[in-house]
This record gives sequence, structure tokens and C-alpha cells, in this order.
Amino acid sequence: MNRLLTAVLALGLMAAPGLSRDAVAPLKVLVWDEQQEAQKSVYPNYLGNWIAEHLNKQEGIQTKSVGLKDPDQGLTDENIEWADVVIWWGHQKHALVADAPVAKIVDRVKAGKCGLIVLHSGHYSKIFRAAMYERFKQDVLAKLPATVDKSKVDFIKKKLGKPEVVSEEDKEHVITVIAPDCGLGGVRADGAPGHLETKLPDHPIAKGVPAKFDVAKTEMYNELFTVPEPDANVFFETWDKGEQFRSGNCWALGEGRVFYFRPGHETYPVFHQEETLKIVHNAVLWSGKRT
Repeated sequence: MNRLLTAVLALGLMAAPGLSRDAVAPLKVLVWDEQQEAQKSVYPNYLGNWIAEHLNKQEGIQTKSVGLKDPDQGLTDENIEWADVVIWWGHQKHALVADAPVAKIVDRVKAGKCGLIVLHSGHYSKIFRAAMYERFKQDVLAKLPATVDKSKVDFIKKKLGKPEVVSEEDKEHVITVIAPDCGLGGVRADGAPGHLETKLPDHPIAKGVPAKFDVAKTEMYNELFTVPEPDANVFFETWDKGEQFRSGNCWALGEGRVFYFRPGHETYPVFHQEETLKIVHNAVLWSGKRT
């Protein structure tokens, strides 16, 4: 009798006015990890699997963990189209990732069908660079006069670096740009603690996260971070030697959402911390448009 009542209530909930089936369906998260053997010193079954297993324990989330060793690098059409959110971790093997599935994921983000979360050294990944280039072009187009047919604007990528417009030819609507290389002002892999401050405590990704906390052992990244200006810098990080970095950033990309979270290095126990796992969970809900 209890089972029947539960089923009836569930059907009634999904049929309720203004509440679609999607609103109560699990949020499907594809976790992509290049799966370095070095990860096993801290994450015995790889870092991506560790994150996926944690998320799978959270209410309303379903995960798949894939990587380079899987058929089609884990980026089959079926997996891509299944995902409401993609989490990406890469470090040494960015160049080995195929271009076509990366482009497909970015197109899905732009269409509002998928969110994207990029962790730590994934800032140099093909998928993050592609997403940031699309966001940069979006920013440039937004500044053009309303009289310009934006669908006919052509972009020419001169090189990678700090994103900027090099030249603009009004007659042909051709814009030459330096595309974002998502580069850094400095790196230090000595495992010194990073001190994080929650800059936007009311942002959904900051829910339940302390105003200040330390990542006990992490790699250091220093500014300048050559990406388009974020819509929101949720977390800011500093180190005792004076370095600083915008360590949790949000961008709208078309109809979708992108979040980058900096702390990491695959041989440090960054994602054994309650705070970092909470941020990833919150980011999944935000990028999947549940918050």
C-alpha cells in the first residue's frame, strides 16, 4: 500500500501545473578525467571517479565517469547528449583530446542543453579554451551597434594570448582578434596552502561554504589569468608569498553556464576536503540550472 501511495504521489507531482518531468528528474553529470596514473597516490581509483562517486551520493544527481582510455575517449555522442553537466579534469594530455566532441559539448552549452565545470589544470584544455573563445566573441558582438547583422560577422583568430580585438573592418564585418589562451601569470607546485575567500556569499555556488578557508596543500597559480572577464568571481585565493588568483569564476555562454574552479593538482588531496567537494556539488546544481 505504501509503495502504491508513493507512486501515485510521484505521478501527481510530475503532472502538477508548472512542474515538468525534467524538474524532478536526476541531474545527469558526465565527469571527464584523463586519468593519470600519478593520481592514484591520492585517489586510488582516479580523481574523476572520486568526484563522480561523491556526487552520485548527493540527492538528485546521477553520474558517469569517463576518460581517454574509454571508447571514443568517453566522449561518444550518447554520453554527450546524455549529460546535463560536464565536469572536466585534464593536465598533461590536452592535445590528445579529439576536436569534434569538444565542439559538440560547447555547442550544447551555448544552446542551454548542458553546463560546463572545469577544474584546475583543465584551464588549458581544448574545451575550456573553446568555451572562452566563444564567450569572448559573444562579448565582442554585444558591443557592436544594433545596425550590424551579427550573424554575418566573421572572426579571424590572429593568435592566442590576452583576449582583445586587433582590428575591425566595418565594411566587411571582419574582426581580427587575439583569442584567449587561458594562460597564467605564474605556477608553483610546492604544495603550499592556498587561502580562499568567498567574495560572493549569496551566490548559489557559495551556499554553505565558509567565508574563508584554506586548501591545505595545492599548486599555486598567479594572475594574470588570460580569460574573458567573468560575470562573477565567487572565490579569490592568495598565498603567503604574495601570489593571488581569481579561483572560482562564472560565465554565461549563450543560454548555458560555465564555472572554473582553480584549486588542485592530481597528487594533492584537494578534493578530500569538505569545502572543495561542496563547491563542486554547488557548481553542478548551478551549471545544471537547478539553483
